[in-house]
Amino acid sequence: MYPVKGLDGIDLEAADVLDGGTVAHDREFALFDTDGDVLNGKRTERVHALETDYDPATGLLAVETPDGEERQFDLEADRGTAAAWFSEFFDVELSFERDTSLGFVDRREMGPSVISTATLETVASWFDGMSVEGARRRLRANIEVAGVDPFWEDRFVGADAPAFEIDGVRFDGVTPCGRCVVPRRDPDTGESIEEFQTRFVRKREATFPEWADPDAFDHYYSLMIITRVPESDRGRTLSVGDPVETRRN
Repeated sequence: MYPVKGLDGIDLEAADVLDGGTVAHDREFALFDTDGDVLNGKRTERVHALETDYDPATGLLAVETPDGEERQFDLEADRGTAAAWFSEFFDVELSFERDTSLGFVDRREMGPSVISTATLETVASWFDGMSVEGARRRLRANIEVAGVDPFWEDRFVGADAPAFEIDGVRFDGVTPCGRCVVPRRDPDTGESIEEFQTRFVRKREATFPEWADPDAFDHYYSLMIITRVPESDRGRTLSVGDPVETRRN
């Protein structure tokens, strides 16, 4: 989950699928400027300068700056103090908003993003010095599936695509995720890999799986999929270790 849009993620052993179809605590908070535009990694690489952690049980957001300053904010009781601090750090007037029904996800009519561990391992191998954890932090998926082939998730989008279930919770693939500027940047330093997109596209085309529907992809600068959970399966809990099964429609 990425509790504050644009900032660091957290790992959870279990999380609920909200009634709106997204996952609890994902992009639950976001920083907005006075024009109503969100502040995130697409807008400024300065987000990578901050190290953050969030505890859903207490609502406390811990922040550390590059010069070692440490702050803690109570996002349950006092988001105003947090907004003032972030406004000073980013040098723009910001408000700290919250949405517990859907979160501030980019595709509010859809649901969780899904990728396989093998996909992350493969992408990391395309770039010198990139670790699997680094790829994971660059690509920022909600759900990671182990024990399957690279690009396993690609089979769930396109014409006549199957669905999959996580411990009985159904996921329908909606669309591949076209990538933005964020994956090219080191998640700690913000430093960009030169010609990242060019190499990514070349490798992606060369390894595109035979089981995937090419018509479902607008371009090869796409990785992971965005899914939708049917209303009948919302409100249930997903847990690390749940079994995953493919389901034909």
